[in-house]
Amino acid sequence: MTDDVLLVHGGTPISGEIRVRGAKNLVPKAMVAALLGSAPSRLRNVPDIRDVRVVRGLLQLHGVTVHSGEEPGELVMDPSRVERANVADIDAHAGSSRIPILLCGPLLHRLGHAFIPGLGGCDIGGRPVDFHFDVLRKFGATIEKRADGQYLEAPQRLRGCKIRLPYPSVGSTEQVLLTAVLAEGVTELSNAAVEPEIEDLICVLQKMGAIISLDTDRTIRVTGVDRLNGYTHRALPDRLEAASWASAALATGGSVYVRGADQRSMVTFLNTYRKVGGEFEVDDDGIRFWHPGGPLKAIALETDVHPGFQTDWQQPLVVALTQASGLSIVHETVYESRLGFTEALNKMGGHIQLYRECLGGTPCRFGQRNFLHSAVVSGPTKLEAADLVIPDLRGGFSYLIAALAAQGTSRVHGIDLINRGYENFMDKLESLGARVERPNGS
Repeated sequence: MTDDVLLVHGGTPISGEIRVRGAKNLVPKAMVAALLGSAPSRLRNVPDIRDVRVVRGLLQLHGVTVHSGEEPGELVMDPSRVERANVADIDAHAGSSRIPILLCGPLLHRLGHAFIPGLGGCDIGGRPVDFHFDVLRKFGATIEKRADGQYLEAPQRLRGCKIRLPYPSVGSTEQVLLTAVLAEGVTELSNAAVEPEIEDLICVLQKMGAIISLDTDRTIRVTGVDRLNGYTHRALPDRLEAASWASAALATGGSVYVRGADQRSMVTFLNTYRKVGGEFEVDDDGIRFWHPGGPLKAIALETDVHPGFQTDWQQPLVVALTQASGLSIVHETVYESRLGFTEALNKMGGHIQLYRECLGGTPCRFGQRNFLHSAVVSGPTKLEAADLVIPDLRGGFSYLIAALAAQGTSRVHGIDLINRGYENFMDKLESLGARVERPNGS
């Protein structure tokens, strides 16, 4: 289908200014939190992305009134008439999104029951949903698996509990937070994720009346309350999108000012960007990223949970590393299949070898388990245009970067997936001088 294909005429540095709004990894979760309130909530800096539209539809199916606010990018959500939604409607609207699972706790509190259809999401490695259900059982929920999905019931008020995560999973931490705030008693979560988006979700819940403490040892304690109010909140900017555009500037030899980019949440990325040879300048409104000329430097890179180098930063930066002089080592420790996107880069002329061993860092949980989770990137190499099929959200944007850096015209298939997390990315590409078009002008 030509409406899901983009022609990218590469070889031209991108240059100009774009704006990032609220973080994809926070905004949909803050919208879910509105279900917990007894009054309307107002969320600002909301991007127009597919994940937001999915959650908006799910909230409306459950009786939440959602409308735009007074300023652009503002949503007002009124949960005063929450009701049971039709199972078929939930299944049809959720599509491949994994976000519906986070509605479980709030719906159990509000209605005493919830339904979760089969879940999708990007194919980048194991993201087991069973742990979400195990957590909800610890709170006192009962769960029945049927052919069309999971049916959850709360025979009585959910109760606080002690939970230790085997890995600091962001989704699991969000599940616990959204469930614990109205549960009876105290919930203690050990080995929790502490990403900036998690901290921002905690701020949202605290504004609603929740009692949440975050200790330095990754322990979160939540004292359940009987009632939560609405909130007014401006979502933190999307540091992952900002880094994607920064990597695009580096790979193409260009310059991009990312209005809205926040230095504090990007410190680790900025250090790595400078080590590779990129330059940046921070001001009160954003960050300008550019390639200063001369050769880029090979580096050793290891992804990790916050405050380490984020896994969503890895794929776009790897494209830039194909243009660095020497051997770069990349050790992916968060998602075991995230390096699969490099096969297409090799077809474009890149030299990337994958390994099962933990290269360039401490052994991780994927070592000795047959996962190709380390890479050696040899550069610089000249990239040539190719036909590309987008595998996942970040990998998809990385293919766009590679196509922009390559000589010739690439056909990029499946670009609609990028709408999940990149607001108006086509308009942004054109504003940066990228030469892109739909086939046959469609």
